[in-house]
Amino acid sequence: MYAITPHQHSTVWTFAQQLSSTRRGARLARLLVAERLTAWEVSPSVAERAVQITAELAANAVLHGRVQGRDFRVALTCAAVSGGVRIEVTDPRGERLPTPSPGPGGIPSDTESGRGLLLVAAPADRWGVEPYPPSGKTVWAEVEDPFARVQAPASDSSPGRGPARNPGSAEQRHPCTTVSPPVP
Repeated sequence: MYAITPHQHSTVWTFAQQLSSTRRGARLARLLVAERLTAWEVSPSVAERAVQITAELAANAVLHGRVQGRDFRVALTCAAVSGGVRIEVTDPRGERLPTPSPGPGGIPSDTESGRGLLLVAAPADRWGVEPYPPSGKTVWAEVEDPFARVQAPASDSSPGRGPARNPGSAEQRHPCTTVSPPVP
């Protein structure tokens, strides 16, 4: 006799777009990410943080990573199991790496810039920088949903049949949709 073991699907959605290194390109990156996260039905709290991070990383790529005639790239990955999102922005200026902290003395309150990565670090669960050969860099950030619960599908005891599916169950909702715990 054999037994059927239900498996969790490990679906991952991806999106990538190359955009012009202009303010319009940075704005479009933010709008495209917002649209993609809405289409993937990502939880609103994760989507809001991801859009904020995308806006800042895209603005940094346009402002600090611009090379005449070269574009920047925004990429998005959504892991169905965790409901988490990874945002990557790649620009051609690999020699200009972002610094994680403002350094001794902090940032003077009257300066217009220098807070960009603080605006990334605050909503992100993790962030970092990786080289992008031959001469670029990718700044990435990850956002997780603390309320995401992975539910194993219920199995049917009949041999030869897959897992039972209940209408409205977690398996039938979009995998990036998270289930929030009930409010007491």
